[in-house]
Amino acid sequence: MENKSEETELIVITGMSGAGKTVAIQSFEDLGFFTIDNLPPNLLLTFMQLMRDSGKSMKRVAAVMDLRGGDFFDNLVDAIDGLSKEPKISVTILFLDADNQTLVSRYKESRRSHPLSPGGLVLGGIKKERDILEDLKGRAQYIYNTSEMSPRQLKEKIITDFSTKSSNVFTVNVISFGFKHSMPIDADLVFDVRFLTNPYYIEELNPLSGLDEPVSSYVLEKPETQTLIEKLTDLFEFMIPLYKNEGKAQLVIAFGCTGGQHRSVTLAEYYGKLLAKDYKTIVTHRDVKTRKG
Repeated sequence: MENKSEETELIVITGMSGAGKTVAIQSFEDLGFFTIDNLPPNLLLTFMQLMRDSGKSMKRVAAVMDLRGGDFFDNLVDAIDGLSKEPKISVTILFLDADNQTLVSRYKESRRSHPLSPGGLVLGGIKKERDILEDLKGRAQYIYNTSEMSPRQLKEKIITDFSTKSSNVFTVNVISFGFKHSMPIDADLVFDVRFLTNPYYIEELNPLSGLDEPVSSYVLEKPETQTLIEKLTDLFEFMIPLYKNEGKAQLVIAFGCTGGQHRSVTLAEYYGKLLAKDYKTIVTHRDVKTRKG
């Protein structure tokens, strides 16, 4: 059997300009990776073959590859496909994203022009870049939305996910959110549960959230919720193993209601506990407000 420890590990860091790739490459360097910035994709295979044949210190490599490569960037998908056929080289794509408003704000702070709209409107360049990167994002094993992340938080997340080989364990991230606060752009599966009876209109339940037993019981005991759970559980039992077998490192499942307080939180908590029986599971309640008393 092939010894996994002999593999050369390549992390391809890519994504939207302004989403945090500089912080990311510095974080991998701190983890002991050999790092390289703005490597042309047509040199990727040759470079990785050299790394594979070198000493142990070169067995973990992180490379930023983005639109700064100009026309060379178009070859990145082909280069990654070619590497996937190479023995003893494992490739993981980390895609950094952020919402358009955040990216525009970051460009204004840095006073830099966007590589796809030099001297023009930043937003136009961002939209072009998002279209170009759509296929690459779909291939990524890790997708980070850095809109609300500080550089320190991004670094901590990278350290958590990539500090050891055990970080490659398949992870299911379950998120609750409120549609009135926008949809999470990094979700793989989004379920709108606004059709369920809303505890918001029950006086004694309104100030609580789905983290509180009275609210969760109220939502879960409804016949329509039980029917939804039955159908979703069957769907997850079918789909999640297929996502895992495809090579994805994580799956993001999001439940949304109006404000992200009651129904979505209840369903996220329920599936967080259920899926934890078979997978590493992380539950995040994006829009739950801190309650006093």
